[in-house]
Amino acid sequence: MNKIADNLKKLQDNIAAACARCSRDLSEITTVVVTKSANIDMIKEVVRLGCTELGENRVQHLKITAEDLDLFISQNAADPSIPKYINWHMIGHLQRNKVRQLLKNCQFIHSVDTLRVAEEISRDSEKLSLTPKVLMQVNCSQEPQKYGVPVGAAIHLAEQIVTMPNLQLVGLMTMAPLTLNKDIVKESFERARELFEEIKGEKIAGPEFRHLSMGMSQDYEIAIEFGATILRIGSAIFSG
Repeated sequence: MNKIADNLKKLQDNIAAACARCSRDLSEITTVVVTKSANIDMIKEVVRLGCTELGENRVQHLKITAEDLDLFISQNAADPSIPKYINWHMIGHLQRNKVRQLLKNCQFIHSVDTLRVAEEISRDSEKLSLTPKVLMQVNCSQEPQKYGVPVGAAIHLAEQIVTMPNLQLVGLMTMAPLTLNKDIVKESFERARELFEEIKGEKIAGPEFRHLSMGMSQDYEIAIEFGATILRIGSAIFSG
């Protein structure tokens, strides 16, 4: 468990240094700890270390882990070092038939990439009296195997999403190609930032539209350079 603390400290130092290099305020960056490769004891440890933003790729795993952590937090209510809440982020592909199950445990959904998924979220949210925050996933790398709305269709989908009453469009999410070629990674992140700025500039979304979710363990420092506000980090924290 000491390794997790060491990894987290190294990550935080690297994020601070990346912000300093491109004159960004560290407070603009939220780190979402991705739990898909971690067991419950490891996840409890990052919570003990002060992490309150957790992300998961699978709805069922998110549900089980959220329930385990709720119990852990309630059992340790008297311990001032244990956070009082967790914000869950759904970062994986979302099927429409899993939406209602997800909404009961999740505050942010990063993977809205079709009109039908957005409509399902809005419809189920209304029944549950919820207004979740959603990000539109865009395939900025133009890889056929990746989920995400194509860049050319993104503006139109954003215009449709913002008309839905029971969700709040707060930003964009993208994944860069898994490559050592930094220029390719930069192109993907630059494309996302340009689209983000276009949606903001055209006032398609409201003032709550302020997040760029991009950057994972292998490329988060580049993502910070290109305006990321949410990083999704798993292996850099839990591996080793």
